[in-house]
Amino acid sequence: MDRLMARYADKLARAGICAQGQAALCARDDAFFATGPDEAAAFLTALADSLGAGAAILIRPTTPYREAAAFLARAALAGTHPGQAAVFPRDCETRTFFHDLPVLDMPGWPPPRDRGAVSAAARALSRRKGVMFADGSMAAHGSMILEQAFVTVSSMCFACFVKFFSDALACRRLGGLPPDMAAAMGRVLDGLPELPPLPDTAPALSPGPLADAASARAAMAEAGRLTVQSGLVDSVFGNVSCLVEGVLHISRTGAALDALEGQIEACPLDGSSCTALTASSEFPAHARIVTETAAKVVLHGHPKFSVILSMDCDRTDCPDRGRCHVACREKRRIGGAPVVPGEVGCGPCGLVHTLPPALRGYQAAMVLGHGAFTVDDRDFNRAFAAMLDLERDCREAVLARVARG
Repeated sequence: MDRLMARYADKLARAGICAQGQAALCARDDAFFATGPDEAAAFLTALADSLGAGAAILIRPTTPYREAAAFLARAALAGTHPGQAAVFPRDCETRTFFHDLPVLDMPGWPPPRDRGAVSAAARALSRRKGVMFADGSMAAHGSMILEQAFVTVSSMCFACFVKFFSDALACRRLGGLPPDMAAAMGRVLDGLPELPPLPDTAPALSPGPLADAASARAAMAEAGRLTVQSGLVDSVFGNVSCLVEGVLHISRTGAALDALEGQIEACPLDGSSCTALTASSEFPAHARIVTETAAKVVLHGHPKFSVILSMDCDRTDCPDRGRCHVACREKRRIGGAPVVPGEVGCGPCGLVHTLPPALRGYQAAMVLGHGAFTVDDRDFNRAFAAMLDLERDCREAVLARVARG
């Protein structure tokens, strides 16, 4: 159990979510095992025990995530009754999986020692997977395993970062950042070096053609690892696929992209197997991409600045405002990549309808508030390079825009 917790503490640090020593983790076997600073570990263990959870994580995020979260938390606490305060991000991950992020009017690192603090955190976590504290720290629980709590805290960091920058861009369009937001933005920008840097150039990946299942799966696992290591996807979101002789190999829903070995499903496109039903929620979109375009591989990530820029729009009077992610009618491009609406699944607003046409003749497309999809007809080299270039361009554009605010 100690080795397991050490592995997740290392994953948090490598992802730039929190520094070493700035996380407490606990997991239940026959009893609770905990690691981290004593006060935080004791609070977390009591919290997990109160919830009947199998695992929990409490983090003090790195500066960019912490300052963004703390600013959003203060705004939420100022705008409503403290017991009802919550942050409402608009990115796809949050809309789909978390809905809102409850905020507690207390510090989380170090946490208060009184039992009332544990009870307050437990009440918040009884209805949501994670909770934010006024100082920007975060806690999450997993009903069974640490992976569940890891997914939640990493996704909360992503959501707060994206919302903070999205809100700042909206304020800039209205005349400039308020003083408190400008001060918080300065701290966020100063802390950006704490996050893993983008690679200067795209690394060389396995060359195609990927003509058999074994080479396709090895290339998919390699592309997934590099997508995570390069900061182009957070937590277990994003997916990857490869078409080989009428069979679409695709990463399973919930699979960590940096550990895809054994987590890839083979889905015949002729419908001769039912594996596609449970393989991935985005299988229909991937299937239409590889059948309606020249693409043979699809790489999907959630690069932070690309997502932020996809949500930035000058149309303050748009009748679809608030429904942009499913109803946007604007013809937009980011770095030459089309931006389209679409939600996960096959519904009338599903990205299965909007994404494949956008990728005809293009190597990359953005789904508004969701992430980047990149493709190629041979292997993952140009698909990965396209996502990296898109994120680098978006990062420069976002930072330039907020600097003007």
